[in-house]
Amino acid sequence: MKRLVGNYDIPTSAYVHIPFCRRRCYYCDFPVSVVGDRRRGENFSPIQEYVDVICQEITITKSFCQPLETIFFGGGTPSLLSVGQLNQILETLEQKLGILPNAEISIEMDPGTFDLKQVLGYKSLGVNRVSLGVQAFQDDLLKVCGRSHNVSDIYEAVDKLHQAGIINFSIDLISGLPHQTLAQWQASLEAGIDISPTHISSYDLIVEPVTAFGRYYQPGNSPLPTDEISAQMYRMAQQWLTISGYEHYEVSNYAKPNYQCGHNRVYWENRSYYGFGMGAASYVEGQRFTRPTTRQEYYKWVQSLQDYILENQGIYQSNNYLENDLEFLLETLMLRFRLAEGVNLSILCQQFGQQIVEQILICLQPYQKAGWVEFIHPNGIVTVLSDKQKPPVDGYLRLTDPEGFLFSNTVLSTLFSKLENYISIKL
Repeated sequence: MKRLVGNYDIPTSAYVHIPFCRRRCYYCDFPVSVVGDRRRGENFSPIQEYVDVICQEITITKSFCQPLETIFFGGGTPSLLSVGQLNQILETLEQKLGILPNAEISIEMDPGTFDLKQVLGYKSLGVNRVSLGVQAFQDDLLKVCGRSHNVSDIYEAVDKLHQAGIINFSIDLISGLPHQTLAQWQASLEAGIDISPTHISSYDLIVEPVTAFGRYYQPGNSPLPTDEISAQMYRMAQQWLTISGYEHYEVSNYAKPNYQCGHNRVYWENRSYYGFGMGAASYVEGQRFTRPTTRQEYYKWVQSLQDYILENQGIYQSNNYLENDLEFLLETLMLRFRLAEGVNLSILCQQFGQQIVEQILICLQPYQKAGWVEFIHPNGIVTVLSDKQKPPVDGYLRLTDPEGFLFSNTVLSTLFSKLENYISIKL
């Protein structure tokens, strides 16, 4: 079972990784470079050097002659870039790949790292969406996380966005933090709702082994909340945010109508995208790859790529890469089940065949009965399929909100195991 690379979709989205941070948060395992509180793009030459190299990578990247619809500057702390440095990157993207006039251009910004002039400068370059790294509305929890801002910085940051006329902004919140109580989590949700962002991302803390939290704490042990308390926090977020007018459109993401993050939907819909910068991932021409996670190794990688292209007179060599259908199927299911609408069975049937779709429905019948999975007919009616009913090949299959989302790991691990066994037998 193989899928030809000729079936790939043309990437129209680009992620740009800006790794510089004032300090490393205690939960962070991203590829970042710590620069301290006083260094910024305008006064720290390594940031300009990095911008030059990332523009070099963009310039030597293969273009598919279809302009970008979304651009996302993530980090790290992209708001440490000067307006001129952001302009340099955007101009390079425009010259090489093209940018649609109405493209969604998002940038992550941390409270306390920017002023009004900077926001206005970003806006003048086309930035029309800001993701604000709030995390919590309690100073003690922010300190526990190793964040560089406090609660007053959050409100000052929001005020600057309002003054600059940035309507479309998102905030990040984290539940399950050390010492965090249900009352504190509710207070953060209420405070987040009160400042009225168009989008809220609500993440449950994951303790990664290589982080400071990974050294200090063991998952499920005090002072981390228990699994049951963490589940209550998830349900609380779903209840408070949906009552307040936010659509729960993805496992961890809520948006006011018409304000879903277009760039992140590219990932969840398993579509192609460019990635640029240290540690950034790409999915282009059916191939996924990640760049080196240190600056010096990344610089060497870009130079090697450029040397290779020059030696081959600018020609990219194709590997005639074939992606295994099982891998693509599992990726599609994992990503699409994160979305509220779930999996389109008609499209799945076109891609993988009716037998695979029927097998998926059979595997998930126990979870439909448990209330974690539901089937939506093309006419919009939600139902549970019976054992004797012929499995349909149209409509949608989705996880329920919030219980299905809460137990998504259980559902997907069981489904993947059964599908792997089924397909191995067929082969």
